[in-house]
Order: sequence, then structure tokens, then C-alpha cells
Amino acid sequence: MKLFLSSNFYQVSDLLLPILPKKPCELTIAFIPTAADPYKNKPWMYEDRNKLIEMGFSVVDLDIKNKTKEQLVGLTKDIDIIFVSGGSTCYLLQHVQESGFDEVTKNMVAKDVIYIGSSAGSVLTCPTIEYIKDLDDKSNVDLNSYKGIGLVNFLILPHYDDVKYIIQYQKIMKKWKNKKYEIRPLKNNQSLIINNDTVKVMETHIK
Repeated sequence: MKLFLSSNFYQVSDLLLPILPKKPCELTIAFIPTAADPYKNKPWMYEDRNKLIEMGFSVVDLDIKNKTKEQLVGLTKDIDIIFVSGGSTCYLLQHVQESGFDEVTKNMVAKDVIYIGSSAGSVLTCPTIEYIKDLDDKSNVDLNSYKGIGLVNFLILPHYDDVKYIIQYQKIMKKWKNKKYEIRPLKNNQSLIINNDTVKVMETHIK
């Protein structure tokens, strides 16, 4: 199992290269933009996608909204990497649950497909997203459960060094510190790299 989890992928993309099995030009990425759907302006999503193309990957856009599990299995059969971009984690999770993307992803990761998460895409890998639910506008969301995909057994706080999140994150840390999951803050210049049972926090030095 290989996971590359970030706050903004485009800011730490150099850290991905050492864990790739081949050159980027030999790999195909399924780019999941769904979390950005609720936003009129979504520069972070385009920054991530443009960076992947710049690196040489073959990028296939895959909006999981209104897809079935069977469709997703067919659309991802030749994919080397799953990339889940940022936006609304609650909105993303709703469509993950409705489409069966959670089960599809687990099966793919078990077969050595690399998972890359950016912001909401990183939070999605946690056991639950309940801890960050108040950061999202849930007016267009209908969730039955806050259960995440569960690829990791801890909770990730992306953009930990962003000033706009300081007060909210302090409240989250206080509320969740005595619960069963460890909280792992993730700064914008950091990536969590999971290789089977090994978890490393890496920092980029590129500005």
C-alpha cells in the first residue's frame, strides 16, 4: 500500500518522485475533481492538475458523481495512480459513498495502485471525517455517515500552518485529543508518505 497525502499537492510534488515505480510519462492517473464541484472558483484543483501534466503524467479526469461501482471499476482498470483533489470533504464523501468509490479504492490500493490525496482527498483516507465537518458548507450535502475510507488509522489536519484555520483547528485538537484516533497536523510544505506499515512526514524545500 502506497499513499501520498498532502495539503496542496502542487506545493510538494517533488516528494512524490522517489516513491514512483516508473517515470511519470509511463504512468496514468485517474484525477478525481469531485470535491471541488461546490465551488465557483477552484484554483487549487487546477494547480494540482496542471502540476501533474507538467510532471509528464497521463491524466484521465474522473468525476465520481453519478457513477456506479461497476462503472468506476471499468473506468479505472488501467490506472496506476488515483488522485483525489481538494474541496468539500463532506460533499466528496457523499459521492464516494453513493458511487462505491470507497470499496473500489480499497481494492485498487490493495493491488499496489498508488493513492494521492490533496486536502479533502487526504482527509478522505481517515477512519472518519466527522472532526472536520464544521469546516464545510453542508447545504448541498446529504450524508448518512461520516465514515471515511479508512486507509489510515489516524486523523489528518491539512493546511495546519494556514492562519485562517488556527482557531478552528485549536477547537478540533481540544475536542478530539482524548478520543481513540491520533491527530496528525500536516503543513502545506509537508507530505505524509505511507508505504505499507511505514509512515513518514517529508518536507519540501521548494518555494
